[in-house]
Amino acid sequence: MSRLATIREHPSGVLLFAQLFAVLSYPFLDDSAFGRGVVGVVQMGVVGLALWAVRRTPALSWMAVLLGGPALVFTVLEAAQPSTGWIVLVSALFHAPFYFYISYGMIRYLFHDDKVTRDELFATGAAFTVVAWGFAYVYAAAQVVWPGSFAGSQGSGEQAWFELLYLSFTTLTSVGLSDIVPVLDHARSLVMLEQIAGVFYVALVVARLVGLNANRHARR
Repeated sequence: MSRLATIREHPSGVLLFAQLFAVLSYPFLDDSAFGRGVVGVVQMGVVGLALWAVRRTPALSWMAVLLGGPALVFTVLEAAQPSTGWIVLVSALFHAPFYFYISYGMIRYLFHDDKVTRDELFATGAAFTVVAWGFAYVYAAAQVVWPGSFAGSQGSGEQAWFELLYLSFTTLTSVGLSDIVPVLDHARSLVMLEQIAGVFYVALVVARLVGLNANRHARR
């Protein structure tokens, strides 16, 4: 099987790899506006293409145009001016619903039939990382609207994007390392929502896999 055919058969695997690659590469590009912009644009492109491959619907096309297009533009603007409040806020208002819609589409993909393919297993991890990205943008918007929402090891004040992404992953996975914490009540409310989402997602996936396994044994 050619590499192109493998990519076509495993779009969720490509998305998961791209998300993990972005996590690993971002620290090397944090001081480069061009690097941050390239990573952001490529990542969003991969996310959109992966969802298009697994869920081709008219609604998806509209969401890609209404949210994905402006989000791409503000990805570049935010990379160039990461400290400009209104750019960060507007970027988050487009990115967060875009990523949450992507995760919704991938979860529907997991439940669309009674079989579990290899790509659907990749989708469980990909959807999880997409949710983490979505909440990171929610936190970015929160600290613009409510300055001082989060505190880190360097003290309170505006936290960098990668620190908010780190907070999102530790919250969603229920690790809770607590080196970056919500300080204001609004921020704590948002973190609690992500904690609920993380627990619910794990329960949902486990229930799905157990149910499919039970159905397979019942047919024997």
